[in-house]
Amino acid sequence: MIPPCTPEPQVVIVGAGIAGLSAAQRLTQCGITNFTVLEATERPGGRIHSCWLGNVVAEMGCQWIKGACIANPVYTLAAQEGLLKPPLCRTDMGGGLFFSSDGHAIDTPISFLAANRFRQIEQQSMALFNLGCGTAHDSLLSFFNNRIEQEVLTFPLEHRYDASRVMHGMVNTIRVNCGDDLSMVSAEQFGSQIQIPGGLVTIPLGFIGVIAPMLREIPERSIRYCKPVKQIRWGSATVTGPRATVKCIDGEEFHADYVLVTVSLGVLKTQSDTLFCPELPPEKLEAITKLGYGDINKIFLEYKRPFWVWCEGAIKLAWSNDELIDRTDWVKGLCTFHEVAGSHNVIYAMVGGQEASYTEKISEEKIAEGCTNVLRRFTGDPALPYPTNVLRSKWCSDPYFCGAQSYMGLGSNVGHQCDLGQPLPGMTGGDAPTLLFAGEATTSGHYATVHGARLSGIREAERIAQLTLRYGGPPRPPEEVPC
Repeated sequence: MIPPCTPEPQVVIVGAGIAGLSAAQRLTQCGITNFTVLEATERPGGRIHSCWLGNVVAEMGCQWIKGACIANPVYTLAAQEGLLKPPLCRTDMGGGLFFSSDGHAIDTPISFLAANRFRQIEQQSMALFNLGCGTAHDSLLSFFNNRIEQEVLTFPLEHRYDASRVMHGMVNTIRVNCGDDLSMVSAEQFGSQIQIPGGLVTIPLGFIGVIAPMLREIPERSIRYCKPVKQIRWGSATVTGPRATVKCIDGEEFHADYVLVTVSLGVLKTQSDTLFCPELPPEKLEAITKLGYGDINKIFLEYKRPFWVWCEGAIKLAWSNDELIDRTDWVKGLCTFHEVAGSHNVIYAMVGGQEASYTEKISEEKIAEGCTNVLRRFTGDPALPYPTNVLRSKWCSDPYFCGAQSYMGLGSNVGHQCDLGQPLPGMTGGDAPTLLFAGEATTSGHYATVHGARLSGIREAERIAQLTLRYGGPPRPPEEVPC
């Protein structure tokens, strides 16, 4: 806690996603309330966006708590808020049936064995990070293709066709989860993400519920909505002038001692050259360039009557490698159709990579047609019905997100994530930083997760609190800092 008599620094937080809200909540807990959160959209939550479709919650963005245990700060937040009632809604990503594009369900013993073999390959790829066996130029796609080619030969000749399709279908699932072609993903860095135990858990009443306790603690009127930022001027403080000035598109300006930037890596990639004045230093720009950022969207399909047996599991598309090489059809970005928990007539699919971006340019009728044709083709049922309603996300073309989540790109490493999260200017000279950075892409080991974003916001809020204790208030030049 900051002593009550201590003058508070002026803080501007750019973005009211989970990172920005976590930072604002933590600052409040530390006794600092002199902050303003500038949110470009009309709602809080960022990439947490829960909508209603019929009688169920459709998660347009974040879907799961990845790691249902007390080691996960989002899990504890949801549990304390009473959002998780036993039994927990755990998601089994291994359930369901594989269907081939020639219209037959792959025999369960074959698909089970092939899926287990691929999970072993996936574990081997993740082990490259700790073993240091990878090379900086190896892509994850190259690693998978080489190992699948070897594993398929261990199957009886009559089973190789189906086994190969199952494994390449699972490669397509990882592609969708990354949001980009796996030829752009680093094999040696793929295992750098820390896996928290506890499995995947959904929040029955919507993921958006986790932001409620944060909003309650943040002072009223501290969050300003529909305030997109045009430029952040930093690094030119004078004795009487502000250390930083944040200018919004509507012309309103906010002076600050600290500016915490929580925008997505996608926004930094597309707008960093105009957003910051002066421009960011080379090491920060290199991190922004080298780290990958994927495109992922969701498609929800509502039917009058289900054509599937409820609780049977997912419909998994076992594409062949040759089919996946040809990416001229957006439906190649589909990998699995999942049941929506709590609903008997809604399913959803994720689409990733360039196909995700393409789905935002076509009509909902075209999406319904494409999904129906794929389902008819793989299940072998030409009478399968069209959906009565389609709901989809559009993260790629949204200028305030520019995609979905980060990944470890070719040539990137954990050091780039650390560089992205470093404050500016650096603290080696004894001066207080002005720009701070948070967000899932800045959290090594926990990137591409909600808890990673929350941890980053808390990290930077505590940095501001420690600096306030050190300076006895707002930052001062080094010569004025007490010994």
